[in-house]
Amino acid sequence: MKQLEFFDIPSPCIGVCESGARGYCRGCFRSRAERQYWFQADDEAKRLIIRACQVRKLRFERAQTSQSSEPSPPQETLFPDLDEEAGSNS
Repeated sequence: MKQLEFFDIPSPCIGVCESGARGYCRGCFRSRAERQYWFQADDEAKRLIIRACQVRKLRFERAQTSQSSEPSPPQETLFPDLDEEAGSNS
């Protein structure tokens, strides 16, 4: 039995239309084909596209979180001689 739809499924576009490194939009996480196909897609296909976008966004956010949780590399100092002197006094 097919579910009745009372409202159109809106496009996930948020107006940030740039392709990322993997070819997905940085705003909505749709592929180019998914963006082009959106207006011809039936509601079931639109739901599948939105679900795929949610998964891609979660993966992206997890990757960003894991990168930021890594310790940052030590910063170069502008005054290495002063830092060495301070280290020898402690």
